[in-house]
Amino acid sequence: LVQLAESGGGSVQAGESLRLTCTASGHSVNSMTWFRQAPGKERAVVAAIYTGSGNTYYTGSVKGRFSVSLDNTKTTAWLQMNSLKPEDTAMYYCAADLKPGYGGKWFSAEGYNYWGQGTQVTVSS
Repeated sequence: LVQLAESGGGSVQAGESLRLTCTASGHSVNSMTWFRQAPGKERAVVAAIYTGSGNTYYTGSVKGRFSVSLDNTKTTAWLQMNSLKPEDTAMYYCAADLKPGYGGKWFSAEGYNYWGQGTQVTVSS
């Protein structure tokens, strides 16, 4: 069992930065995936980190602006978001614990057992 909780969202102007935090309790994780969901849209992957290989992933629209990290205890993850744009406005979630059979589809929201409550990011122009 693991519980996740996001924090750090807020309302900012375009070009500013935010740092989101995801804290895991119950046990550590070896990967953390960030998703976002805007009104009327599907929940979509934003970034991910996997400690086994050290690999990170960023969706094309945020690459070069966002970065993801995980601490040495594997209980806290961060999503640093720079140069924010209005189109980044969404509810941001962290997710962990892929369901069996979803290893090759880690980017799918349906593959995760555990989610945080979400933190709202609003970017105005």
